[in-house]
Amino acid sequence: MKRILLLIIVLMTFCQAWNQTQVITNSNAKLPGLYYSLMGAGAQMIEERFRKQPDADLSTFKDMRGGQHFPSSILIPAVLYARQHPDNPWYDNIRMLKLTLQIGDMLAGEHKKGLYEPRLDSDWDTYMWLEAYRLLEPELGEERRNIWQSAILDNLALLVPKLAKCKEYPRYNAPFIITSPNHYAIYASTLLVAGYVFGKTEWVSMATEVLHRFAVTEQSPDGFWGEHSQAGPTPGYDYLTSTQMGLYWEYSKDPEAFKALQRSLDFHKYFTYPDGTPVETINDRNRYWGVSMWGHFGFSHFPDGRRYAEFLTSFYDEDGDIQSLSRLAQNALYYHEGKTEPIPQDLPEFVHALQIPSGVRKTGPWTVCLSGLIAPKDLLNNFFLDRQGNMSIFHSERGLIITGANSKGQPDLATFTEQLEGQVVHMPLSSVLRMEEKSDRLALSYHTFFAELHVPVPSDKELEFTFHTTYKWGDAVSKLNLQLVLKPGQPMVCGTGRQFIPGNDRIELAEAELGGSIQHNGWNLKLPPGAKLTWPVYPFNPYNNGPETTLEHAVAVLSFPLSAKDEEFRFVLVTE
Repeated sequence: MKRILLLIIVLMTFCQAWNQTQVITNSNAKLPGLYYSLMGAGAQMIEERFRKQPDADLSTFKDMRGGQHFPSSILIPAVLYARQHPDNPWYDNIRMLKLTLQIGDMLAGEHKKGLYEPRLDSDWDTYMWLEAYRLLEPELGEERRNIWQSAILDNLALLVPKLAKCKEYPRYNAPFIITSPNHYAIYASTLLVAGYVFGKTEWVSMATEVLHRFAVTEQSPDGFWGEHSQAGPTPGYDYLTSTQMGLYWEYSKDPEAFKALQRSLDFHKYFTYPDGTPVETINDRNRYWGVSMWGHFGFSHFPDGRRYAEFLTSFYDEDGDIQSLSRLAQNALYYHEGKTEPIPQDLPEFVHALQIPSGVRKTGPWTVCLSGLIAPKDLLNNFFLDRQGNMSIFHSERGLIITGANSKGQPDLATFTEQLEGQVVHMPLSSVLRMEEKSDRLALSYHTFFAELHVPVPSDKELEFTFHTTYKWGDAVSKLNLQLVLKPGQPMVCGTGRQFIPGNDRIELAEAELGGSIQHNGWNLKLPPGAKLTWPVYPFNPYNNGPETTLEHAVAVLSFPLSAKDEEFRFVLVTE
C-alpha cells in the first residue's frame, strides 16, 4: 500500500511539473515571452561559436545570416541578463553577462584596429552597443567602461555633422538629404539616446528637433515616411523609420510621436500579407522584403499593435538572421504589455484605402492590392524603382500569384506600355481608385488609351479580374503585361495539356501553345485571347544596379497586345 501511495505521489508530482512546463511553453508563445525564448536560443548559439573560436573577430561571423551586423547581437545577452521578467529565465545569469562582455570587448578591439566603423551602416550596431553599455554600465568596471565609452563616443561623433547638416533642409527624404529618411532618423534617435546616457544636452536638443519634425511634418497622412516623396511608401524601410519614432517616444513622451506611431501601425497592419511580408506593389525601392522584426515595441502601445507584433514575431524561427534577432532584443527591452485586439490578418475580410490612390482588400484566402501611385522616374538613383506595377494577388495557401512589384529600365514588366514617337512610356499619367462594397476599380490613363481594372469581390475558390481599355487617339504599339510568380521546379501545365518545368531554360509560349489557361502550384489562370508567356525574366535589383541572377526572384511575363480600339481582357483565377 505504501508503495502504491508513493507511486501516486510521484505521478502527481510529475503531472504537476508537466503542467507547469506546458504553462511556460504556452506563455512563451505570447510576447514578450517569445522574444526571450528566441533570444535565449540565439545567445546560446553565439556562445557556442565563441567557445569554438575564442579569438573570434568580426570576420568570424560573416557566414551567419545577417552576420554583417553581428555587433548588434551584443544587445541579446545584455537584455537577457539585465531585464527581469517572469518569462526571462536568463535574468542575472552570469553566462549572459560574460557573453555580453566578450562581444563588447571584441568590438572595442575591432574599433581600435579600424575595422568597426568602415562597415556599411555600422551606426545601426553602435546604437545596440550603446544600449548594452547603458544596461550594464555598473557591471563593466572602470577600465572596460572607459574603453567601451571611448569607442562608442568615437563612432557617435561621426553622426553629429551628418545630423546637423540636413536639420533645416526642406524635406527629410532622399531627393533632399541624399541619404534615406530611415538613415537620418537613425542618426537622430541614436544621438538622442546617447545624449541621455552621456549627458550631452546639445545632442538631445538637436535630435529632439529632428525627430519631432519626423512626427509632425515628415510622416504622410497615411502613416508612412516616404523615402522618395510623400506620394508613396517604401514599406520595408518604413519599419526602420517607425522604430526610431518608437525610441523618440520612449525618451521624450512627445504626444506627436505617439500619434505618429498610431498612424504607422494603421498603415503597416493593413499592408501586410497573411505570411507577414509587406505588400510589394506599393514599394518604390524593393520588389520583395522579409518579415520585419524592427520596431515592434513602438506598436506595443496599442492592443492591435501588440497583436500585430505577435503576428510578425510568429514568423521568426531559431534559424533566423542575427540582425533580426538583435532587433527582438530591442523589442523586449521596450515592450509594453497589455491586452490584444484582432488585426486585419485575423479577420475573414477587410478593405482599406489610403488617401493616395492605393488600397488593399482581403476576402477569405485572397488579398488583392491595387496601386495607382504615380511618381517621376529617378534617372540617377538606382535605389528607386519606377512605379509601373498596379496589381498584386496573394492567396493564403498559394502565396503570391501575380505580383505588382516595380522595376527599373524594364518596361516589359510594367502593367501597361505604349511605344510612342520612338519612346516607351511605362508609367501612367493619371489614375483613379474606387474601392466599393462589392468591387474595386482602378483607372490608369496613358497617352493613346486609358484602362480600367475591375476586381469584383471573389469567392473562396475563384477570383475574377478584367481590364477594359478605351482607345483615345494616336498611333502607338501598346501592351498589357502581368508578372506571374512561378515556382522553379514545379510543373506548369498549359490548356493544351503541354507541361513545362520552370527552370533556367527559356520558355516562350504563344497563344496557341498556352491553350487559354495556365495551371501551376495549385492555381489555374484562365486567359483571354492574345496571350504570350516568357520565362524566366530577371527583374532589376537596385543593390546590384542590374538584373537578378537567381531563379528565386525571376518572374514569368504574360503579355497581350493592345489594338487601336476598345477592348476587354477577362481573367479568372481558380484555386484547388
